[in-house]
Amino acid sequence: MALERTTNRTVRLRNRAALLSKLFLEGPLTRQDLARGTGLSQPAVSNVVADLIAGGLVVGAGALESDGGRPSMSLRVAPRFALVAGVDVGETRVRVELFDLSMALLASADYPIDAARPDPATVVRHIVAGLAAVTDRAGVPRSELLGVGVGVSGVVVQDHEAVVYAQTLGWDGVPLERMIRAEVDVPLHIDNGAKTQGQAEMWFGAGRGARHAVFALVGSGVGATVVSDGATYRGVASSAGEWGHTTLVYGGRACRCGARGCLEAYVGAEAIIERYREARRGGTVPGADEESQINALLAAADRSATARRVLDETAAYLGAGVANLINLFNPERVVLGGWAGLALGSRLLPEIRAAAREQALRKPFEQARIELGQLGVDAVALGAATLPVAQLLAAGGDPHAVDQGVHGRVVRRAAPSTP
Repeated sequence: MALERTTNRTVRLRNRAALLSKLFLEGPLTRQDLARGTGLSQPAVSNVVADLIAGGLVVGAGALESDGGRPSMSLRVAPRFALVAGVDVGETRVRVELFDLSMALLASADYPIDAARPDPATVVRHIVAGLAAVTDRAGVPRSELLGVGVGVSGVVVQDHEAVVYAQTLGWDGVPLERMIRAEVDVPLHIDNGAKTQGQAEMWFGAGRGARHAVFALVGSGVGATVVSDGATYRGVASSAGEWGHTTLVYGGRACRCGARGCLEAYVGAEAIIERYREARRGGTVPGADEESQINALLAAADRSATARRVLDETAAYLGAGVANLINLFNPERVVLGGWAGLALGSRLLPEIRAAAREQALRKPFEQARIELGQLGVDAVALGAATLPVAQLLAAGGDPHAVDQGVHGRVVRRAAPSTP
């Protein structure tokens, strides 16, 4: 009898998770849509939906017209069942954003970082200040937060807490989770920023519908997320995807990681600006920060042969890096994102595709689409905010459930307030 009860609970949880995930990612949907999309019977769908509505997780989204008989009611996840926050810890700024469960942006806060190697304590202060700012601006209490996701540069190693190893930032085993928890009492989920960008694009952007994809992030640094059969490939310690530190030119330019010839040493924003300075034999690039300097370089390309040559070389280097991804992983799509990737891609995507075609094997290149991300520069923060949402969906919407975290660590969370 105990085994039967356990089996029934397991089946019910699986059904709740399946229906809730379908509604979150594809809603609004009718009960009939849910039955077709999940393969569950109509009675099973009706029972689970009734439970989800009673728990405040699902609400009606309006009646649909019918050819006869009673109109169907469409359903969606209740936007204000809980709130989530996403944090993008970049190399030039910390961005904090607050979302409801429809992933509508409610408030945001930006904090520039001046130092080339930001102090972890400064980053934590910005995160804490940002969480206070976005909840205040949205007029909501901190207690409504289901969780906070943080996307950060470098390798995020998960044990009993998240520890960050980011050689390019000078971070060697920074206990980021412990430092944030000392300041704010909220459930935390910390992951690599390229991976959170990839999750956002998979759920809401250029990766929708793909099972095999690579999401490239090009900013000050360079990284990637590899999605295989719908799941992010992490490797033994979650460091898979350090695309920027694959060797492009053996013995080539010095990289910030300490090696030579890394892709990042040629296509990272800092490296592009430095190559432009070298091509001009010194001088400065207009702009107060890397973003404005990259934009100035792009604007100068129409009147400066030097700027055009540097950009042509950058497209060739990026194309070669993309070809490596195509040859290694045989993806359906390669999606270029990150603030620098989007800026460069908006002008250079045809050249990047042409360079990838020259360097990749013919058949896998023909099977891959190379395109720009659809979610803009907020993709890392948006993806980070989906980390606690993913746990809620996996738990079948039970906010009292034990939160297994991004990599299986157990963290208990308080129930959020319901609408």
